[in-house]
Amino acid sequence: MAIVVNKPLPEFEANATGGIRVTNNSHTGKTLVLYFYPKDNTPGCTTEAMEFRDHYADFVRAGSQVFGVSRDNMKSHDEFKARLELPFELIADTEEKMCHMFGVVKNKIMYGKKVKGIERSTFLIGSDGLVKEEWRGLKVPGHVEEVLQAVKLLKAKA
Repeated sequence: MAIVVNKPLPEFEANATGGIRVTNNSHTGKTLVLYFYPKDNTPGCTTEAMEFRDHYADFVRAGSQVFGVSRDNMKSHDEFKARLELPFELIADTEEKMCHMFGVVKNKIMYGKKVKGIERSTFLIGSDGLVKEEWRGLKVPGHVEEVLQAVKLLKAKA
């Protein structure tokens, strides 16, 4: 099932760092930010993770949980999380189930070759379990602030 704004989050289960199991219902009652990124320890992904880290307290104050999602394995995630001192968990979607469900797997051209990659995307899920907003194919600068603003607006409406 595809992700559609103003529709419920489809069923899913995933493992995250810290031994956490994340499902479509595991965070009901809280706003959820799921940000998909191509790869641990790459320049854009490192910058994005650090921006979410630096604004994390603001997300928590606004009643939101943040999870990063990529195809990297748990060992890579644990190292990435420790190196950047990330206060939020990272979901290891090694089988690309969530990536396909959220429609973020795209064909890209890298060094003249066609490869399957992850399109940098973020999804905001409301405390009611409905997908409230999506950002696809985004650029890192200013993005985290934009997501935080949307989370705060959602809280103000609640």
